[in-house]
Amino acid sequence: MRSASSPLPVFISDDWDAFEEALIKVYGKIELPQYKGVGRKPLPKLVPIDDLKYVKVLKKKVKNFVVETVQRVIFGDPDEIFEMLGANSDCYIGTSYVERINLTIRTSLARLIRKGMNFSKIMKMHQRALDLFQAWYNLIKPHKSLRLKIESEDKKWFKRTPAMAEGITDHIWTLKELLTFRVPVQ
Repeated sequence: MRSASSPLPVFISDDWDAFEEALIKVYGKIELPQYKGVGRKPLPKLVPIDDLKYVKVLKKKVKNFVVETVQRVIFGDPDEIFEMLGANSDCYIGTSYVERINLTIRTSLARLIRKGMNFSKIMKMHQRALDLFQAWYNLIKPHKSLRLKIESEDKKWFKRTPAMAEGITDHIWTLKELLTFRVPVQ
Protein backbone atom coordinates (compact mmCIF):
# COMPACT_ATOMS: atom_id res chain seq x y z
CA MET A 1 0.00 0.00 0.00
CA ARG A 2 1.57 3.21 -1.20
CA SER A 3 0.94 6.78 -0.18
CA ALA A 4 0.79 9.68 -2.58
CA SER A 5 3.89 11.25 -1.01
CA SER A 6 6.09 8.15 -0.91
CA PRO A 7 6.72 5.55 -3.61
CA LEU A 8 7.52 2.96 -0.93
CA PRO A 9 4.80 0.70 0.47
CA VAL A 10 4.25 -0.14 4.12
CA PHE A 11 6.26 -3.25 4.97
CA ILE A 12 4.66 -5.59 7.50
CA SER A 13 6.22 -8.68 9.04
CA ASP A 14 6.20 -10.88 12.09
CA ASP A 15 8.83 -10.61 14.83
CA TRP A 16 11.88 -11.80 12.94
CA ASP A 17 14.82 -9.39 13.12
CA ALA A 18 16.13 -10.41 9.68
CA PHE A 19 13.33 -8.37 8.05
CA GLU A 20 14.46 -5.17 9.74
CA GLU A 21 18.10 -5.79 8.81
CA ALA A 22 17.16 -6.58 5.20
CA LEU A 23 15.02 -3.44 4.84
CA ILE A 24 17.86 -1.26 6.11
CA LYS A 25 20.28 -3.02 3.78
CA VAL A 26 18.03 -2.44 0.74
CA TYR A 27 16.44 0.91 1.65
CA GLY A 28 19.18 2.38 3.81
CA LYS A 29 21.52 5.29 3.42
CA ILE A 30 25.04 5.67 4.76
CA GLU A 31 25.37 8.23 7.51
CA LEU A 32 28.55 9.40 9.20
CA PRO A 33 27.97 10.03 12.92
CA GLN A 34 29.35 13.33 14.21
CA TYR A 35 32.86 13.15 15.66
CA LYS A 36 32.94 14.43 19.26
CA GLY A 37 36.70 15.07 19.27
CA VAL A 38 37.54 12.27 21.69
CA GLY A 39 38.73 8.80 20.77
CA ARG A 40 38.53 7.09 17.44
CA LYS A 41 36.43 8.69 14.68
CA PRO A 42 33.10 6.87 14.30
CA LEU A 43 32.61 4.58 11.32
CA PRO A 44 29.85 5.27 8.79
CA LYS A 45 26.65 3.37 9.53
CA LEU A 46 23.63 2.30 7.53
CA VAL A 47 20.37 3.96 8.64
CA PRO A 48 16.85 3.74 7.17
CA ILE A 49 15.74 6.41 4.70
CA ASP A 50 13.19 8.93 5.95
CA ASP A 51 10.11 7.59 4.12
CA LEU A 52 10.65 3.91 4.99
CA LYS A 53 7.55 2.48 6.72
CA TYR A 54 7.78 -0.82 8.59
CA VAL A 55 5.46 -2.45 11.14
CA LYS A 56 5.99 -5.63 13.15
CA VAL A 57 2.86 -7.56 14.09
CA LEU A 58 3.47 -9.80 17.08
CA LYS A 59 1.25 -12.52 18.50
CA LYS A 60 1.49 -13.16 22.22
CA LYS A 61 0.54 -16.75 23.03
CA VAL A 62 -0.26 -18.52 26.27
CA LYS A 63 -0.44 -22.32 26.02
CA ASN A 64 -0.76 -22.18 22.20
CA PHE A 65 -3.64 -19.67 22.32
CA VAL A 66 -3.22 -16.14 20.96
CA VAL A 67 -4.12 -13.80 23.80
CA GLU A 68 -2.93 -10.51 22.32
CA THR A 69 -1.75 -9.01 19.04
CA VAL A 70 0.72 -6.14 19.27
CA GLN A 71 1.62 -3.78 16.45
CA ARG A 72 4.99 -2.10 16.74
CA VAL A 73 5.89 0.66 14.25
CA ILE A 74 9.63 0.34 13.64
CA PHE A 75 10.12 2.95 10.89
CA GLY A 76 7.78 5.72 9.77
CA ASP A 77 4.97 7.87 11.10
CA PRO A 78 2.33 5.71 12.87
CA ASP A 79 -0.60 7.93 11.82
CA GLU A 80 0.41 7.80 8.13
CA ILE A 81 0.95 4.03 8.29
CA PHE A 82 -2.42 3.32 9.93
CA GLU A 83 -4.15 5.59 7.41
CA MET A 84 -2.45 3.86 4.46
CA LEU A 85 -3.44 0.43 5.77
CA GLY A 86 -7.01 1.52 6.45
CA ALA A 87 -6.69 0.44 10.07
CA ASN A 88 -9.79 0.98 12.15
CA SER A 89 -10.16 3.65 14.85
CA ASP A 90 -8.21 1.74 17.50
CA CYS A 91 -5.23 1.41 15.08
CA TYR A 92 -5.47 -2.37 14.91
CA ILE A 93 -3.50 -4.16 12.21
CA GLY A 94 -4.40 -7.84 12.14
CA THR A 95 -1.92 -10.59 11.50
CA SER A 96 -3.78 -11.36 8.30
CA TYR A 97 -1.57 -8.80 6.53
CA VAL A 98 1.42 -10.99 7.31
CA GLU A 99 -0.11 -14.46 7.35
CA ARG A 100 -1.97 -14.24 4.03
CA ILE A 101 1.12 -13.60 1.91
CA ASN A 102 3.16 -16.13 3.91
CA LEU A 103 0.51 -18.79 3.25
CA THR A 104 0.31 -17.94 -0.45
CA ILE A 105 4.08 -18.15 -0.87
CA ARG A 106 4.38 -21.39 1.14
CA THR A 107 1.61 -23.12 -0.79
CA SER A 108 2.86 -21.87 -4.17
CA LEU A 109 6.57 -22.59 -3.74
CA ALA A 110 7.60 -26.11 -2.84
CA ARG A 111 11.16 -24.79 -2.38
CA LEU A 112 10.15 -23.31 0.96
CA ILE A 113 9.22 -26.67 2.46
CA ARG A 114 12.32 -27.62 4.43
CA LYS A 115 12.11 -31.38 4.37
CA GLY A 116 10.87 -31.65 0.79
CA MET A 117 12.69 -32.81 -2.30
CA ASN A 118 12.44 -29.32 -3.86
CA PHE A 119 14.13 -27.48 -0.98
CA SER A 120 16.57 -24.86 -2.31
CA LYS A 121 20.16 -25.71 -1.57
CA ILE A 122 21.69 -22.93 -3.68
CA MET A 123 20.74 -19.32 -2.93
CA LYS A 124 20.94 -18.27 -6.59
CA MET A 125 18.34 -20.86 -7.62
CA HIS A 126 16.15 -19.97 -4.65
CA GLN A 127 16.23 -16.29 -5.65
CA ARG A 128 15.30 -17.16 -9.24
CA ALA A 129 12.36 -19.26 -8.04
CA LEU A 130 11.16 -16.37 -5.86
CA ASP A 131 11.54 -13.94 -8.78
CA LEU A 132 9.45 -16.20 -11.02
CA PHE A 133 6.83 -16.55 -8.26
CA GLN A 134 6.64 -12.76 -7.88
CA ALA A 135 6.22 -12.26 -11.62
CA TRP A 136 3.49 -14.94 -11.76
CA TYR A 137 1.71 -13.52 -8.68
CA ASN A 138 1.70 -9.94 -10.00
CA LEU A 139 1.24 -10.42 -13.76
CA ILE A 140 -0.58 -13.73 -14.33
CA LYS A 141 -2.69 -14.58 -11.27
CA PRO A 142 -5.98 -12.61 -11.09
CA HIS A 143 -6.83 -11.59 -7.52
CA LYS A 144 -10.42 -11.82 -6.40
CA SER A 145 -10.08 -8.73 -4.19
CA LEU A 146 -8.99 -6.62 -7.20
CA ARG A 147 -11.81 -7.55 -9.59
CA LEU A 148 -14.22 -4.87 -10.84
CA LYS A 149 -17.97 -5.29 -11.20
CA ILE A 150 -19.13 -4.70 -14.78
CA GLU A 151 -22.55 -4.44 -16.38
CA SER A 152 -22.45 -7.01 -19.17
CA GLU A 153 -24.68 -9.87 -20.22
CA ASP A 154 -21.97 -12.49 -20.43
CA LYS A 155 -19.70 -11.39 -17.55
CA LYS A 156 -20.27 -10.02 -14.06
CA TRP A 157 -16.67 -9.28 -13.12
CA PHE A 158 -13.56 -7.88 -14.80
CA LYS A 159 -10.62 -9.84 -13.43
CA ARG A 160 -7.42 -7.96 -12.60
CA THR A 161 -3.89 -8.73 -11.45
CA PRO A 162 -1.89 -6.48 -9.08
CA ALA A 163 0.08 -5.18 -12.08
CA MET A 164 -3.19 -4.18 -13.77
CA ALA A 165 -4.43 -2.47 -10.60
CA GLU A 166 -1.19 -0.45 -10.45
CA GLY A 167 -1.45 0.50 -14.15
CA ILE A 168 1.73 -1.39 -15.13
CA THR A 169 -0.08 -3.55 -17.70
CA ASP A 170 -3.51 -3.55 -19.33
CA HIS A 171 -4.15 -7.30 -19.51
CA ILE A 172 -3.61 -10.59 -17.68
CA TRP A 173 -0.40 -12.09 -18.98
CA THR A 174 -0.02 -15.69 -20.10
CA LEU A 175 2.83 -17.85 -18.85
CA LYS A 176 4.27 -17.92 -22.37
CA GLU A 177 4.19 -14.13 -22.52
CA LEU A 178 5.98 -13.91 -19.17
CA LEU A 179 8.68 -16.43 -20.05
CA THR A 180 9.37 -14.92 -23.49
CA PHE A 181 9.30 -11.26 -22.40
CA ARG A 182 12.56 -9.49 -23.22
CA VAL A 183 13.59 -7.01 -20.56
CA PRO A 184 14.76 -3.78 -22.25
CA VAL A 185 18.41 -2.91 -21.64
CA GLN A 186 18.83 0.36 -19.78
